[in-house]
Amino acid sequence: MGETEPGVSSLHLPLAGYRIISAEQYGAGPYGTMHLAQLGAEVIKIEPPEKRDPNGKRVSGGDTARAVGPHYLRDDESVYFHAFNLNKRSLTLDLTTDDGQAVLHKLVGSAHAVVNNLRGDLPAKLGLTYPALAAHNPAIVCAHVSAYGRDNARASWPGYDYLMQAEAGFCTLTGDPGGDPQRMGLSIVDFMTGTLMAVGLLAALLDARRTGQGRDVDTDLLSAAVHQTTYPALWYMNQGDVTDRIARSAHPTATPSQMFRAADGWMFIMCQLPKFWSILVERIGHPELASDPRFATNPARLANRDLLTTTLDAIFQTAPVAHWQALLEGHLPVAPVYRLDQALDNPWLRTTGMRDTVAHPDCAELQVLASPIKLDGQRLPNRAGPLLGADTDAILGDLGFGPDDVARLRAGGTI
Repeated sequence: MGETEPGVSSLHLPLAGYRIISAEQYGAGPYGTMHLAQLGAEVIKIEPPEKRDPNGKRVSGGDTARAVGPHYLRDDESVYFHAFNLNKRSLTLDLTTDDGQAVLHKLVGSAHAVVNNLRGDLPAKLGLTYPALAAHNPAIVCAHVSAYGRDNARASWPGYDYLMQAEAGFCTLTGDPGGDPQRMGLSIVDFMTGTLMAVGLLAALLDARRTGQGRDVDTDLLSAAVHQTTYPALWYMNQGDVTDRIARSAHPTATPSQMFRAADGWMFIMCQLPKFWSILVERIGHPELASDPRFATNPARLANRDLLTTTLDAIFQTAPVAHWQALLEGHLPVAPVYRLDQALDNPWLRTTGMRDTVAHPDCAELQVLASPIKLDGQRLPNRAGPLLGADTDAILGDLGFGPDDVARLRAGGTI
C-alpha cells in the first residue's frame, strides 16, 4: 500500500508505505493531505456516498469541492477539485452508520493516520478522534483541522478562510490607506492551515513509529491566521505599534520596497538592504540620488517616502517593465506585477517544471500545478484526482470484504 503507481516515477518517495485516511472536504484539509500524497503516502479520501436524481445527475455525495464551478470535466466533476486532490484514492463511506464505522475501524487497523477538516464538534461524533480509534490501532495519529478548534465554545461554529482574514486583521493590512478593508486574493489561511496540519501529523508519525503510541494533533484556521501576523503582532504586543496599510503595498520599515509604475505596467522593487539602494540608483542611471540627503539613508527615505515614490515613478515611467527588468533582475530584488494569466503563462514556470499535465478519464491532458517540493532535484509525480468512489471496491477487497459484503454495503447506502 502507498506505493507509487508503476511507471509514474522512478523517484523514491519518502512516505511510500504510509496509509492516511482523510474525511476531508473543500480546501484546507485536502490541500495538506495532497502534499502527503505527492510525497508518496496512500491517501484515501472518505467521501459520502452519492445520491442521484431520476435523470442521473448527482444531487449529493462526495467532497463538496467536486461541485464547485464554474468549470467541469463532466457535469459533476469540477476542475476546482483537482487543485487539492492529486494522487489520492476515493472511498465512499457513510460514517454515520454502524456498518460505516465497522469499515472505518478495519481500515484504521491498516493505517498510520486519520485526518479530518470537519466542524470542530463533528470528529468526536463521527468517531475520528484518538480515544475513539486507539483500540483499533494504538499507534494511529488523528489530525484535525477545524475553523476554531475542538476544545472551546466555538467548536460548533462553521467557518471559512475569509472570516479568518477578517478577524485576524489581514483585511485591514491589505490594500491602500483609506480604502475599504480587503481580503487577500487567495484563500491563503486555508492553505497555510493545511500545511501546518501536515507538519504536525508528520511529527506525530515519527513519534508513533518510535514509541508505538499515537495521539490527536489539532490546528485551526483562526490560530493559523493569527500566527501568520508574526512580527507585526510582536511589535504591537510589546511596543503598542499598530502596523497599518501603506500606499503601493510598501514594506513598513524599508524603502524603496514597494510597487512602482513603469510605462506599461507595474513592478515591485525591494531595497531591503542598503546595498540594493546603491545598486538601484546606479543601474537606472541616477547615481545622484544616493547622495541626496533626503534619500541617503533608510530613515531619510522613510521620512520622504512620498517624494521618493514620485521621483522614482517619473524615472520608471519613461520605459516599459521589460526594460527595467533587464537592467535590474539578478542585481537586486525585482519582479513584474503580473495578472494571473501572465503569471501562469510565464515561461519561467516551464523552465522550472511548475506546470504539469496528468491524464483524466475526461481529459487526456489535464493541466495542473506541480508540487513546489523537489527530491533529489526532481519534482514529485502527479496523478489526477480520483473519480468519486473509484477505489471503493478495491480498498474493501484489500480489507477482506467479499463481493457479497460489498453488494450488501452498497445496497444499504453505506458505500
